Amino acid sequence: MIISKDIAQQTAAFLLQIEAIKLQPKKPFIWASGWKSPIYCDNRIVLSYPEIRSYVSKTMAEFLLNTYGKPDVIAGVATGAIGIGMLVAEFLKLPFIYVRPEPKGHGRQNQIEGKLMPGQKVVVIEDLISTGKSSLNAVKALKEHDANVLGMIAIFTYGFSEAEENFKHYNVSLNTLSNYNHLIKEAKETNYISAEDEEFLSQWNANPSGWLNK
Repeated sequence: MIISKDIAQQTAAFLLQIEAIKLQPKKPFIWASGWKSPIYCDNRIVLSYPEIRSYVSKTMAEFLLNTYGKPDVIAGVATGAIGIGMLVAEFLKLPFIYVRPEPKGHGRQNQIEGKLMPGQKVVVIEDLISTGKSSLNAVKALKEHDANVLGMIAIFTYGFSEAEENFKHYNVSLNTLSNYNHLIKEAKETNYISAEDEEFLSQWNANPSGWLNK
């Protein structure tokens, strides 16, 4: 769920302003999965804008404290959330670790980089939620190291039903600064998209794997 409507709208405005999110209903992007999509999101761009990255990290940190109390460790999901996760950890003066998609094939073959002790309380920071599989893979790795995962906070979610089901299945709490619905609302109010574009974008969000992909 979103942290608050005001935060969701402000975050959406920032992401559109710096082109961390681009909307192209008539000229779809091709995702790595092969899906055609009218939206492309790269929240790492947030790191290049000091005021916006400060807003994002501070908002995440304050919500984290109010929701979970102070954990022992902040974990970022590699690679997209390493930067913002470090900023949250720095704001809270907490240790930081990050989780790779899979163990390294050399050296100590770590999947988790940094110091994590069994039983420590961890909050996971993510930049983007699509289906949630890669994010939950990080949670799985942390739990296999006996971490007490309190929940996850992400910058943005596409709001796919599959993601909601996946997080529910693994009993992981997810909160985000913004989501697809607030993004479209902001894009419409600022004339970033037309009414026709909005229809295309709604159709995609309802059926992303099937939208123009047959």
